[in-house]
Amino acid sequence: MNSDNRIQSVVVLGGGTAGWMSAAYLGRALGQTVKITVLEAPEVPRIGVGEATIANLQKVFFDFLGLREEDWMPECNASFKMGIRFVNWRTPGAGEAVGRPHAGGKDHFDHLFGLLPEHDNLPLSHYWTRKRLNGETDEPFDRACYVQPEIFDRKLSPRRLDGTKVASYAWHFDANLVAKFLRRFATEKQGAVHIEDTYVSAALDQRGHITSITTASGRTLEADLFVDCSGFRSLLINQVMREPFLDMGDHLLNDRAVATQVPHDDEAHGVEPFTSAIAMSSGWSWKIPMLGRFGTGYVYSSRFATQDEATEEFCRMWGLDPETQPLNHIRFRVGRNRRAWVKNCVGIGLSSCFLEPLESTGIYFVYAALYQLVKNFPDKSFDPVLVNRFNREIETMFDDTRDFIQGHFSFAPRNDTPFWRACKDLELAEGFKEKVALYKSGLGVNLPVTDESNYYGNFEAEFRNFWSNANYYCVFAGLDYLPDRPMPALAHRPDAIAAAEAKFADVRRQRDELVATLPTTHEFLRQLHGK
Repeated sequence: MNSDNRIQSVVVLGGGTAGWMSAAYLGRALGQTVKITVLEAPEVPRIGVGEATIANLQKVFFDFLGLREEDWMPECNASFKMGIRFVNWRTPGAGEAVGRPHAGGKDHFDHLFGLLPEHDNLPLSHYWTRKRLNGETDEPFDRACYVQPEIFDRKLSPRRLDGTKVASYAWHFDANLVAKFLRRFATEKQGAVHIEDTYVSAALDQRGHITSITTASGRTLEADLFVDCSGFRSLLINQVMREPFLDMGDHLLNDRAVATQVPHDDEAHGVEPFTSAIAMSSGWSWKIPMLGRFGTGYVYSSRFATQDEATEEFCRMWGLDPETQPLNHIRFRVGRNRRAWVKNCVGIGLSSCFLEPLESTGIYFVYAALYQLVKNFPDKSFDPVLVNRFNREIETMFDDTRDFIQGHFSFAPRNDTPFWRACKDLELAEGFKEKVALYKSGLGVNLPVTDESNYYGNFEAEFRNFWSNANYYCVFAGLDYLPDRPMPALAHRPDAIAAAEAKFADVRRQRDELVATLPTTHEFLRQLHGK
């Protein structure tokens, strides 16, 4: 009798970024003890509209695979992202202040990566709030507390030409190229099996577990565990396992997008080291710069704009001809499955959950789920304790992110169109109301993170405090949504208040030194990519 109860085979349904990230990550975590097969439908040509990420991607995903930035960035037309510049979220404009070739205009603020400086065990956000509310400064939060906004303005690199890192950053890249790179890595380096064929159906046993899936060519693929990366169709976890999808349209209104890529003259205009999020009449547009082009799209609500209206507004902003410009029209569902893991089927990526990419969490949701899957990896008994813990973690991650993104729309001063007015009428989740109340009280939302090396190195700590105090201050203060009062305890620390001025001066000094010495993003990327 064979008593080996280990998972011995995994089938990943769907290729793309989520499918090949899953294969590569599981291949590294499980080694040669598990056979991993990826069933990928024959490739359909896609418009590479760009993908933006967050700053822990290298630490949590690529470092885990043993890959350096220099290994994967040139393969994926990758560039740097030090944060997000929000344009026209406070005043009317529908993007016309953006123009070409760069995102700017007077109405903008930056959501930045990296830690807030602190003084006397408090982040500078508390000292800035006191100064602002007392009329002692009119300097915006981002520029008073961070060095990056001036680096953004000058399109400088977060790394020196010798490779030295001087600021926290994430990445922009072509997701199609990332999927191809990871497919080669998983198949050639890890032995994953790649099958190009089309899924047809699945077979279940008496417990309701999937035993196999069949393909259009007649293949039968058996496995112990099935990972559903089939995108919005959610072929296994929704259609086979019948897990309900919880629509979140009562929190976020956007449900459509139109996207494209636009050529860009990097020599003449430089490469921006940030994502732009540009407020439009019925949503917002992203701009993701890469070498030679940028990806862009308009995320909008079909309740307030038709496809033709959104397309016309989007193309007008960039000076594109909608009759000749290749455009990708996308319909998406906003929400999550009630459970991301059901019996022996785990949803990863779009098959599990989706939020509009305002804070670039799409790729993050993939590798965060993979991290939790490996942490709670089962044997063939599929212990409900492991399954339930995984599902709780994914639910918390998604709901916290949903609430934070809703706050962008709810607290934006802009109210010039029916869309922006409707965003103010949406109910906030109870847990989010508590966080907003803490922020308004002057105490801050979450405990500040003070050790960046530990924060980005210890994913477990970060996972439970993903949207830090600094994140909330960057966005809420940027939207002119300020606390009602300074932190009350500061009134008893006059010496700390006076001494904090030296910290603000340190920010200005460091900013000036970096502006004077950093290469442009274009210069660094040309060196990295060998172009």
